[in-house]
Amino acid sequence: MYNISIPVESVHTVLKHARNRDIDIAALLRKNHISPLLLKEEKARVSAECFTGLQASTMLAMEDEMLGYLPRRQPVGTWKTLCQHTISCSTLGHALSRYCRFLGLFEWGLKPTLEISKDLASFRLVQWDDTEEIDPYAHELLLTCMHRYTSWLIQEHIPLKNVSLAYPSPGHAQEYRPLFFNAPVTFNHPHTELTFHIDFLAKPILQNDTALSRFLRHPLLIMLVKEYDKIGWTPRVREIIRKNLTEAIEMDDVATILNTHPQTLRRRLAKEGTSYKEIKIHLRRDVALYYLGKHNLSIEDIAFRAGFSEASSFIRAFKGWTGTTPYSYRKGL
Repeated sequence: MYNISIPVESVHTVLKHARNRDIDIAALLRKNHISPLLLKEEKARVSAECFTGLQASTMLAMEDEMLGYLPRRQPVGTWKTLCQHTISCSTLGHALSRYCRFLGLFEWGLKPTLEISKDLASFRLVQWDDTEEIDPYAHELLLTCMHRYTSWLIQEHIPLKNVSLAYPSPGHAQEYRPLFFNAPVTFNHPHTELTFHIDFLAKPILQNDTALSRFLRHPLLIMLVKEYDKIGWTPRVREIIRKNLTEAIEMDDVATILNTHPQTLRRRLAKEGTSYKEIKIHLRRDVALYYLGKHNLSIEDIAFRAGFSEASSFIRAFKGWTGTTPYSYRKGL
């Protein structure tokens, strides 16, 4: 089950350049079970399945895997070829070098490089001198695809020391920390880059051609939802709550399971930019959005699965999360 949801602002971002072309936006939304009514609600969210389906459909419709955000089109199939070019590498460092060389062959406006400095390595995006300023979403998409694909290659999330972005803080800045697994994010830097410990470059590639074939069936969804063990306190707390969502599990109970003191756990979560309450609220919201796509379940059933003892409490909470009721949300699917 994919207990992740995406803000509706990201749906608008995916469709931004498609709207300027002769593409049937309503058909794209309909195909991926996203109601046009949701796009009018500022606080609305969609499930990971619906969002990545929309991404893939829009890329195919535009014949551009970068959705019009780079000066030149990135033809459909580029990503698949890149993956095939790196799957045979022996180490992460080898794969990243190939990754950068491959994308550097094309004049798309942003050139990726691998920079080494003492005990740190950086995946950096350098903008071509003769190109106009490139939209932040292009930076975001290139960074997240690299980070999540290479994490998939070694079957371990690469912990980031810092995420530096070469543009001002956007309105959805609060979404960046979970996007980069709670790494510190700073804006207005000279370069856009992800920085991590150099030791990860020696990590062996654990995937093969067979695994890649499965991955390429739904790469966007896998990269968005795939989680690995030992990637911080937030995902561990989230997983414990998820397994006990229908029970009255509290902060102290989770701390006991993790063999730590509640106050210590509270400090560790704060360091990662979140709290127990925030994790629980977001998980309830995302579980509800997932199950609302399953029309065989009643609102009462969904309320229970999302950890509510009463449907009325669930309905009030859902409207606060999304700006609409679960009934209206489901009607639009």
